[in-house]
Amino acid sequence: MTIFRPKYITFDCHGTLINFQMAEAARDLYDDRLDEPAMLEFISNFAGYRFDEIMGAWKPYAEVVYNSLERTCKRNGVTFKDADATMVYERVPTWGPHADVPAGLAKVAKEIPLVILSNAMNDQIPSNVAKLGAPFHAVYTAEQANAYKPRFQAFEYMFDMLGCGPEDILHCSSSFRYDLMSAHDLGIKNKVWVNRRHEPANPYYGYTEIADISGLPGVVGL
Repeated sequence: MTIFRPKYITFDCHGTLINFQMAEAARDLYDDRLDEPAMLEFISNFAGYRFDEIMGAWKPYAEVVYNSLERTCKRNGVTFKDADATMVYERVPTWGPHADVPAGLAKVAKEIPLVILSNAMNDQIPSNVAKLGAPFHAVYTAEQANAYKPRFQAFEYMFDMLGCGPEDILHCSSSFRYDLMSAHDLGIKNKVWVNRRHEPANPYYGYTEIADISGLPGVVGL
């Protein structure tokens, strides 16, 4: 089998590389008010409202968190406080990588430039990236692109900045909704799904599945 060696490997950051802990933040805030079935419903709603909030015109991620948490509280009959949204937002830069990430990235970074396309803010992402343990050629944010993934505009901004096209990259993500569906529609044929078990498999979108980033070097023949 021919191994594809891309010009760049591009990554989603939060969830794929960084251990995304919105559910844990929700538990810390509301676990004393919700039993376990209600807590699971709250967490699911919170994820859905965050996705809904990023589908329109760009706005600061603090507003995405605030609005989605307020809507989730309303739906689930929980009292919302401004300070709760502030707490969740301020946690984002403190999150570190999944345990498998640093070693896998370091091996690949020796041979292929790595790029991040993140839905984070400019002032959030440096702290997360510094914890990944590998050099990155470039880090692009939704704030720079003026659009959140899954909107095509975010990916197109990355292509323009890199001076490449969909055929030149391997895009790596744990999310179909945020990344791999749009990557498919934009003609990115080479995709990796990191199965972090927060979305079900969807073979229609054409990808190589790996359990974690330790499997990435093998995908590109390293």
